[in-house]
Amino acid sequence: MADERREALSALIEWYVEAGIDLAIDESPQDRFAPQPPVIAPVPPKAAAEAPRRPAVPATPLRALAMAPEEAVGAARHEAASAQTLDELKALMERFDGCSLKATANRLVFADGRPGSRVMLVGEAPGAEEDREGLPFVGRSGKLLDRMLAAIGLGRDDVYIANIIPWRPPGNRTPTPQESAICLPFITRQIALANPDILVCLGGPAAQTLLQQREGILKLRGQWFDYACGERVIRALATLHPAYLLRQPQQKRLAWRDLLALKTALGAVEDVAG
Repeated sequence: MADERREALSALIEWYVEAGIDLAIDESPQDRFAPQPPVIAPVPPKAAAEAPRRPAVPATPLRALAMAPEEAVGAARHEAASAQTLDELKALMERFDGCSLKATANRLVFADGRPGSRVMLVGEAPGAEEDREGLPFVGRSGKLLDRMLAAIGLGRDDVYIANIIPWRPPGNRTPTPQESAICLPFITRQIALANPDILVCLGGPAAQTLLQQREGILKLRGQWFDYACGERVIRALATLHPAYLLRQPQQKRLAWRDLLALKTALGAVEDVAG
């Protein structure tokens, strides 16, 4: 009986992790950003009378340290514009404190693959596995993405991969428009510095944010757009996010069409370059 309960509990925990629930909470709501009382070491009875009394300094709430949204967007634009290389941009983002998601994430998820590749893929935000490893698309959806790329002869070393949001939202929730606006200057600069020939937007949020579109991904997918990349205009393709395909496997046929279109476009770019 004990073994059965252990297996049932293990299966339940695995289900929670797959659903993006990886934080335990109490039965009653807790304000985790509220100031905490200072920790005072115990003082021996004799020394207590002699020790001078000092006023306790309350901890500063995290929200008091956060920038106003408009200030954060402006700071992100300034920092991103100053980066001349991808390494500089990553270092700037590591120090940037204007996005509250940084406070709840384990680490910055900057990029994977090979900078300077002809293809750059951009998703929405990292998940739990990405947050642990510090690399985009390494969980279940990342494994599917690898198989999708392999189907047209591409590997991780042939592409450059990033996200609109470089920090994982708590519980894998959808990033707010404010969070996306703050992070947009960074991904825009990252694309410009990576300088790909083709930009692939994985999922609706990436396509809507980067291509300034309002329609859903099922209407946007398969379409080509012009994306202003510094002084260049490059081609951009919208397609379905691998996480969506895991939930809706019947839509893989649509993603396959997009992959074939990408393969054809890469051949055309190669012919022009030759």
